[in-house]
Amino acid sequence: FSFQAMVLAQAILVLPVASALTRQVVEDAERAHGEQLQSLGAGTVLRGVLLAWDERHALLTVLVICFGRAIAEVGAVMIVGGNIDGFTRVMTTAIALETSKGDLPLALALGLILLLVVLLLNILLALLRFWREHAEAVAGRNRASAATATAL
Repeated sequence: FSFQAMVLAQAILVLPVASALTRQVVEDAERAHGEQLQSLGAGTVLRGVLLAWDERHALLTVLVICFGRAIAEVGAVMIVGGNIDGFTRVMTTAIALETSKGDLPLALALGLILLLVVLLLNILLALLRFWREHAEAVAGRNRASAATATAL
């Protein structure tokens, strides 16, 4: 039972989700903008960086999904970590332990804390996305105003 084994188990559980979702985001971005960037002379590395920057919010969503997958896992962490108090006990295994001991109020409180952490992360991601859409709308209006002023 070790902390390193717990990290490895979590990584093995999250890796397929992260790679599949990231591949889809990259493929969609490449399909939409890759050819244009290549025609402008962007090499493979620069094109990858620009596409990653353009899809940064989608990639943040992938990170939140992977975080949710990791914190929801109890079985693998309990098997390789052993649920040792003060060493390998994580919140999900503590919830399982308190439930099995019959301390439902503590288990519910821990579950609510875990839900609040995830909710806060999702709210931050939504605010970031709202800020981006607002900034793009303002920039679009400014470009339209400048084009109208130039035409007059």
